[in-house]
Amino acid sequence: MSKQQVQQQFGANAAAYVSSPTHAQGASLARLVERVEPEPAWRVLDIATATGHTALAFAPHVAAVVGLDLTPQMLPLAARLAADRGVANLTFTVGDVDDLPFGDGAFDAVTCRIAPHHFPDIGRFIAEAVRVLRPGGRLAVVDNVVPGSRLRGKKADRQRAAGEYVNAFEKLRDPSHVRCLSYEEWLDALAAAGLQVEAQETLDKRLTFETWAARHTPEMQTRLRVLLLQAPAAAAEFLDPRTDTGLTTFRLREGLFVARK
Repeated sequence: MSKQQVQQQFGANAAAYVSSPTHAQGASLARLVERVEPEPAWRVLDIATATGHTALAFAPHVAAVVGLDLTPQMLPLAARLAADRGVANLTFTVGDVDDLPFGDGAFDAVTCRIAPHHFPDIGRFIAEAVRVLRPGGRLAVVDNVVPGSRLRGKKADRQRAAGEYVNAFEKLRDPSHVRCLSYEEWLDALAAAGLQVEAQETLDKRLTFETWAARHTPEMQTRLRVLLLQAPAAAAEFLDPRTDTGLTTFRLREGLFVARK
Protein backbone atom coordinates (compact mmCIF):
# COMPACT_ATOMS: atom_id res chain seq x y z
CA MET A 1 0.00 0.00 0.00
CA SER A 2 1.40 3.41 -1.01
CA LYS A 3 1.69 6.33 1.39
CA GLN A 4 -1.04 8.09 -0.60
CA GLN A 5 -3.36 5.13 0.01
CA VAL A 6 -2.49 5.23 3.72
CA GLN A 7 -3.37 8.94 3.80
CA GLN A 8 -6.70 8.23 2.07
CA GLN A 9 -7.61 5.35 4.41
CA PHE A 10 -6.68 7.12 7.65
CA GLY A 11 -8.15 10.40 6.43
CA ALA A 12 -11.48 8.70 5.82
CA ASN A 13 -11.42 7.19 9.32
CA ALA A 14 -9.81 10.09 11.19
CA ALA A 15 -12.80 10.86 13.42
CA ALA A 16 -12.87 7.30 14.74
CA TYR A 17 -9.41 7.76 16.29
CA VAL A 18 -10.65 10.52 18.62
CA SER A 19 -12.74 8.01 20.59
CA SER A 20 -10.98 4.70 19.77
CA PRO A 21 -10.53 2.97 23.18
CA THR A 22 -7.23 1.38 22.09
CA HIS A 23 -5.75 4.74 21.07
CA ALA A 24 -7.49 7.14 23.46
CA GLN A 25 -7.04 4.99 26.56
CA GLY A 26 -5.35 1.59 26.65
CA ALA A 27 -3.03 0.49 29.45
CA SER A 28 0.08 1.27 27.40
CA LEU A 29 -0.64 5.01 27.20
CA ALA A 30 -0.13 5.83 30.89
CA ARG A 31 2.52 3.11 31.13
CA LEU A 32 4.58 4.70 28.36
CA VAL A 33 4.67 8.05 30.18
CA GLU A 34 5.61 6.25 33.40
CA ARG A 35 8.49 4.30 31.83
CA VAL A 36 9.90 7.29 29.92
CA GLU A 37 10.04 9.49 33.05
CA PRO A 38 9.72 12.79 31.13
CA GLU A 39 11.36 15.94 32.50
CA PRO A 40 9.91 19.48 32.63
CA ALA A 41 12.43 21.04 30.22
CA TRP A 42 12.04 18.43 27.47
CA ARG A 43 10.92 18.88 23.88
CA VAL A 44 9.09 15.76 22.68
CA LEU A 45 8.20 14.60 19.17
CA ASP A 46 5.25 12.22 18.82
CA ILE A 47 5.43 10.40 15.46
CA ALA A 48 2.21 9.20 13.78
CA THR A 49 0.32 11.19 16.39
CA ALA A 50 -3.10 10.63 14.69
CA THR A 51 -5.56 12.57 16.85
CA GLY A 52 -2.91 13.33 19.43
CA HIS A 53 -3.58 10.98 22.34
CA THR A 54 0.08 10.18 23.10
CA ALA A 55 1.15 13.80 22.58
CA LEU A 56 -1.58 14.90 24.99
CA ALA A 57 -0.45 12.35 27.58
CA PHE A 58 3.09 13.76 27.57
CA ALA A 59 2.20 17.46 27.32
CA PRO A 60 1.57 18.06 31.08
CA HIS A 61 5.02 16.69 31.94
CA VAL A 62 7.28 18.55 29.45
CA ALA A 63 8.00 21.98 27.98
CA ALA A 64 6.70 21.32 24.45
CA VAL A 65 5.36 18.52 22.27
CA VAL A 66 5.19 18.35 18.49
CA GLY A 67 2.73 15.85 17.01
CA LEU A 68 3.54 14.69 13.48
CA ASP A 69 1.34 12.68 11.14
CA LEU A 70 1.30 11.77 7.45
CA THR A 71 -2.49 12.26 7.25
CA PRO A 72 -3.55 15.95 7.20
CA GLN A 73 -7.15 15.16 8.19
CA MET A 74 -6.01 13.90 11.59
CA LEU A 75 -4.40 17.13 12.75
CA PRO A 76 -7.41 19.51 13.06
CA LEU A 77 -9.07 16.85 15.23
CA ALA A 78 -5.91 16.62 17.35
CA ALA A 79 -5.71 20.41 17.68
CA ARG A 80 -9.37 20.58 18.71
CA LEU A 81 -8.83 17.88 21.32
CA ALA A 82 -5.84 19.82 22.71
CA ALA A 83 -7.86 23.07 22.80
CA ASP A 84 -10.77 21.35 24.54
CA ARG A 85 -8.36 20.18 27.24
CA GLY A 86 -6.65 23.57 27.56
CA VAL A 87 -3.26 22.24 26.43
CA ALA A 88 -1.14 25.10 25.08
CA ASN A 89 2.33 23.55 24.67
CA LEU A 90 1.34 21.25 21.81
CA THR A 91 1.71 21.89 18.06
CA PHE A 92 0.93 19.63 15.10
CA THR A 93 2.54 19.25 11.69
CA VAL A 94 2.18 17.06 8.62
CA GLY A 95 5.28 14.98 7.92
CA ASP A 96 6.71 11.66 6.77
CA VAL A 97 8.32 9.26 9.22
CA ASP A 98 10.93 8.37 6.58
CA ASP A 99 12.09 12.00 6.26
CA LEU A 100 11.37 13.93 9.44
CA PRO A 101 11.26 17.73 8.86
CA PHE A 102 13.50 18.54 11.86
CA GLY A 103 17.17 19.16 12.46
CA ASP A 104 19.59 16.75 14.12
CA GLY A 105 19.28 16.56 17.90
CA ALA A 106 16.13 18.70 18.04
CA PHE A 107 14.29 16.60 20.66
CA ASP A 108 14.84 15.08 24.10
CA ALA A 109 12.41 12.25 23.42
CA VAL A 110 10.64 10.72 20.43
CA THR A 111 7.48 8.68 20.99
CA CYS A 112 5.45 6.48 18.65
CA ARG A 113 2.49 4.39 19.79
CA ILE A 114 0.51 1.70 17.93
CA ALA A 115 1.70 2.90 14.51
CA PRO A 116 4.98 1.28 13.36
CA HIS A 117 3.16 -1.74 11.92
CA HIS A 118 1.95 0.68 9.22
CA PHE A 119 5.49 1.86 8.33
CA PRO A 120 7.15 0.50 5.18
CA ASP A 121 10.64 0.48 6.75
CA ILE A 122 11.06 0.16 10.54
CA GLY A 123 14.83 0.58 10.24
CA ARG A 124 14.38 3.91 8.47
CA PHE A 125 11.89 5.05 11.13
CA ILE A 126 14.33 4.23 13.93
CA ALA A 127 17.25 5.89 12.09
CA GLU A 128 15.27 9.11 11.59
CA ALA A 129 14.11 9.06 15.23
CA VAL A 130 17.72 8.63 16.37
CA ARG A 131 18.85 11.49 14.11
CA VAL A 132 16.44 14.02 15.63
CA LEU A 133 17.24 12.91 19.21
CA ARG A 134 19.90 14.70 21.23
CA PRO A 135 22.67 12.52 22.69
CA GLY A 136 21.14 10.77 25.70
CA GLY A 137 17.62 11.30 24.36
CA ARG A 138 15.03 8.52 24.48
CA LEU A 139 13.05 6.74 21.80
CA ALA A 140 9.84 5.29 23.26
CA VAL A 141 7.79 2.88 21.16
CA VAL A 142 4.61 0.89 21.72
CA ASP A 143 3.36 -1.38 18.98
CA ASN A 144 1.52 -4.63 18.50
CA VAL A 145 3.93 -7.57 18.48
CA VAL A 146 3.48 -11.07 17.07
CA PRO A 147 4.99 -14.44 18.05
CA GLY A 148 8.59 -14.97 17.02
CA SER A 149 11.88 -16.53 18.04
CA ARG A 150 15.62 -16.11 17.53
CA LEU A 151 16.13 -19.86 17.98
CA ARG A 152 16.29 -22.74 15.51
CA GLY A 153 14.16 -25.85 15.52
CA LYS A 154 10.56 -26.87 15.04
CA LYS A 155 9.15 -24.99 18.04
CA ALA A 156 10.84 -21.75 16.92
CA ASP A 157 9.61 -22.33 13.37
CA ARG A 158 6.05 -22.72 14.68
CA GLN A 159 6.34 -19.41 16.56
CA ARG A 160 7.56 -17.59 13.45
CA ALA A 161 4.76 -19.18 11.38
CA ALA A 162 2.26 -18.03 14.03
CA GLY A 163 3.63 -14.50 13.67
CA GLU A 164 3.09 -14.65 9.91
CA TYR A 165 -0.47 -15.92 10.47
CA VAL A 166 -1.33 -13.09 12.89
CA ASN A 167 0.08 -10.53 10.45
CA ALA A 168 -1.98 -12.01 7.59
CA PHE A 169 -5.09 -11.89 9.79
CA GLU A 170 -4.44 -8.21 10.62
CA LYS A 171 -3.63 -7.28 7.01
CA LEU A 172 -6.84 -8.84 5.68
CA ARG A 173 -8.82 -6.64 8.04
CA ASP A 174 -6.66 -3.53 7.42
CA PRO A 175 -4.79 -3.25 4.06
CA SER A 176 -2.63 -0.40 5.47
CA HIS A 177 -1.09 -2.94 7.87
CA VAL A 178 2.47 -3.66 6.72
CA ARG A 179 3.89 -5.95 9.41
CA CYS A 180 4.06 -6.27 13.18
CA LEU A 181 7.51 -7.23 14.40
CA SER A 182 8.06 -9.82 17.10
CA TYR A 183 9.31 -8.70 20.51
CA GLU A 184 12.73 -10.14 19.63
CA GLU A 185 12.84 -8.29 16.31
CA TRP A 186 12.16 -4.98 18.06
CA LEU A 187 15.01 -5.54 20.51
CA ASP A 188 17.34 -6.45 17.64
CA ALA A 189 16.29 -3.42 15.55
CA LEU A 190 16.84 -0.99 18.43
CA ALA A 191 20.24 -2.51 19.20
CA ALA A 192 21.22 -2.39 15.51
CA ALA A 193 20.58 1.38 15.57
CA GLY A 194 23.04 1.73 18.46
CA LEU A 195 20.36 2.35 21.08
CA GLN A 196 20.54 1.06 24.65
CA VAL A 197 17.20 -0.45 25.71
CA GLU A 198 16.38 0.76 29.22
CA ALA A 199 12.80 -0.52 29.58
CA GLN A 200 10.94 -3.33 27.86
CA GLU A 201 7.68 -5.13 28.60
CA THR A 202 4.55 -6.54 27.02
CA LEU A 203 0.92 -5.68 27.71
CA ASP A 204 -1.97 -7.85 26.58
CA LYS A 205 -5.27 -6.39 25.41
CA ARG A 206 -8.57 -8.13 24.62
CA LEU A 207 -10.53 -6.94 21.62
CA THR A 208 -14.12 -7.61 20.71
CA PHE A 209 -14.18 -9.14 17.24
CA GLU A 210 -17.53 -7.60 16.30
CA THR A 211 -16.20 -4.09 16.95
CA TRP A 212 -12.78 -4.80 15.43
CA ALA A 213 -14.32 -6.09 12.16
CA ALA A 214 -17.32 -3.74 12.06
CA ARG A 215 -16.11 -1.68 9.08
CA HIS A 216 -16.30 -4.72 6.77
CA THR A 217 -19.02 -6.48 4.80
CA PRO A 218 -20.68 -9.55 6.35
CA GLU A 219 -18.74 -11.72 3.89
CA MET A 220 -15.39 -10.31 4.99
CA GLN A 221 -16.40 -10.57 8.65
CA THR A 222 -17.09 -14.26 8.08
CA ARG A 223 -13.66 -14.76 6.50
CA LEU A 224 -11.97 -13.01 9.40
CA ARG A 225 -13.95 -14.99 11.97
CA VAL A 226 -12.97 -18.28 10.31
CA LEU A 227 -9.30 -17.22 10.35
CA LEU A 228 -9.59 -16.41 14.05
CA LEU A 229 -11.52 -19.48 15.18
CA GLN A 230 -9.64 -21.98 12.99
CA ALA A 231 -6.12 -20.65 13.56
CA PRO A 232 -3.26 -23.19 13.79
CA ALA A 233 -2.30 -24.17 17.34
CA ALA A 234 0.54 -21.68 17.95
CA ALA A 235 -1.44 -18.76 16.49
CA ALA A 236 -4.57 -19.84 18.40
CA GLU A 237 -2.59 -19.93 21.64
CA PHE A 238 -1.45 -16.36 20.98
CA LEU A 239 -4.82 -14.98 19.83
CA ASP A 240 -6.76 -16.90 22.52
CA PRO A 241 -10.21 -16.53 20.89
CA ARG A 242 -13.21 -16.86 23.23
CA THR A 243 -16.91 -17.05 22.47
CA ASP A 244 -18.34 -17.69 25.95
CA THR A 245 -19.95 -14.24 26.42
CA GLY A 246 -22.13 -14.21 23.29
CA LEU A 247 -19.54 -11.99 21.62
CA THR A 248 -16.23 -13.17 20.19
CA THR A 249 -13.10 -11.76 21.84
CA PHE A 250 -9.42 -12.30 21.16
CA ARG A 251 -6.06 -11.16 22.48
CA LEU A 252 -3.40 -9.00 20.94
CA ARG A 253 -0.11 -8.07 22.58
CA GLU A 254 1.73 -4.75 22.68
CA GLY A 255 5.46 -4.41 23.14
CA LEU A 256 6.71 -1.33 25.01
CA PHE A 257 10.34 -0.25 24.55
CA VAL A 258 12.27 2.75 25.86
CA ALA A 259 15.79 3.10 24.44
CA ARG A 260 18.48 5.71 24.99
CA LYS A 261 20.66 7.28 22.29
